[in-house]
Amino acid sequence: MKYFELNKQEKQIIANFEKGDYISVDKLKEEKTKYQGMASFTLNKTKNINIRLSEKVVQKLKAKAIEQGIPYQTLAASILHRYSITT
Repeated sequence: MKYFELNKQEKQIIANFEKGDYISVDKLKEEKTKYQGMASFTLNKTKNINIRLSEKVVQKLKAKAIEQGIPYQTLAASILHRYSITT
């Protein structure tokens, strides 16, 4: 299972849901299918990139990935993802 850090807005949505602040919509099944399709289309898109890094940086990245028990490419993608959502 992949772990994603929730931002402030996402945490607030979950808190509101748990308090019961949301109500069901008409035609829930159709709406759910529609939005699941949109999410799947958006989230499944990946793009390969080539990036030049010094050997020292790659070795440090690989060492940190081993510490966390994940592949180094996954760690690199995670770091880039975290940076992209904070800017």
